[in-house]
Amino acid sequence: MIKANLLHLGTNMWREESVTELNFDEPTWREITAAMPAAGFNMLVIDLGEGVVYPSHPELAVKGSWLPEKVRGEVARLKKLGLEAIPKLNFSTTHDAWLGPYERMVSTPEYYKVCTDLVRDAAEIFGKPRFFHLGFDEEGVRHQEMMPYMVLRQGELWWHDFLLLAKETEKSGARPWIWADKYWTEPGEFLERMPKSVLQSVWYYDKSFDVAELKTHEQEELRKERRRTVNWKRVQSFIDLDKAGFDQVPCGSNWACDENFGNLVSFCEKNLSLERKLGYLMAPWAMTVPGKKDKSMKALDLAAAAFRGTESKNGGSDS
Repeated sequence: MIKANLLHLGTNMWREESVTELNFDEPTWREITAAMPAAGFNMLVIDLGEGVVYPSHPELAVKGSWLPEKVRGEVARLKKLGLEAIPKLNFSTTHDAWLGPYERMVSTPEYYKVCTDLVRDAAEIFGKPRFFHLGFDEEGVRHQEMMPYMVLRQGELWWHDFLLLAKETEKSGARPWIWADKYWTEPGEFLERMPKSVLQSVWYYDKSFDVAELKTHEQEELRKERRRTVNWKRVQSFIDLDKAGFDQVPCGSNWACDENFGNLVSFCEKNLSLERKLGYLMAPWAMTVPGKKDKSMKALDLAAAAFRGTESKNGGSDS
C-alpha cells in the first residue's frame, strides 16, 4: 500500500510574484525525510516547481534551484531510506507561477512545448518514476479572484490540455496522477472522459466525514449568504470514484485540523474497495523551512497512528 507524504522543493505556486531565490532549507528536508520511514511512509511526492534547473528550460531556475545531478542523488538517497520519490509539477493555471513567463502563454504552441519538455525532463531526472503528479487542482474563478492576472481553461480546452500532458506522462513511462477537483464541478463529463489509467487523489482536510451533516452545514451557510462549501461533495466523491472504477490515493492533511487524517483513513478503509484504494497521501502544506518543521513532523506522527490502524485491521504491516 502506498503511504506517501508531500514535501515542497519549489514553492512558487500560490501567487504571481517575482521569486529569485528558493524558499527551502536542506537540513529541514533531511530531518523530515529521515523520520518518514519510522512513521510508516514508503513514498515521497516532491513538489518541484522552480526548485530544479530543468535541462530544457534553465531559465525557470532561481538561486538555490537543484541541478539534475543533485536531484538524482537525492532520489537515490531516498531509495536507500525505503522511500520511492515521485515528481509533481502542478499545471493548474491557479498554481503555475513557477512557469515564469510561460504561465501567461497557456494553451499556446510555445506553452505546450515547454510543458511537455518539463515532463520529459523530470521523468528522466527521476529515473522513469512509476507515477507523475500533474496537479490540476483549483482551476476556477474563486481561486483566482484576488490574483492580478486570471486565466482559466474550461470545456474542451481543459480536456485537451490535460489529456495532452497525461499522454506525455505515459510516454515517459509514468502513470499520470492528479487532484480530482474536476469531478466536483463536472461529474458527468469526468466519468465519461477521464481515463481509468489516471490515478486520482480526492483531497479533503476537515474533521467530519458525515455527508448528511455536511449538507446541512452547507444549507446553513447559504441561508447566511456566505460562500458555498462543497465539503459533502468531496467526501461523497471518494465513494463515487470508487464505484466508477477509478484507482485512488485519498489525500488528507493536518493543515486545517489534526483529526482529519485519522478520520480519512478510517472512512476510506470502511467505504472503498481494497483493489482500487492504492494507499494514502499526507499533505501538510508546510514549506520545507525551519519555521514550518513542527507542522511537517506532526503530520508524520498523525499519519503513523492512522497507518497503524490499517495494519491492525489487516493483521500486520502492509508497507
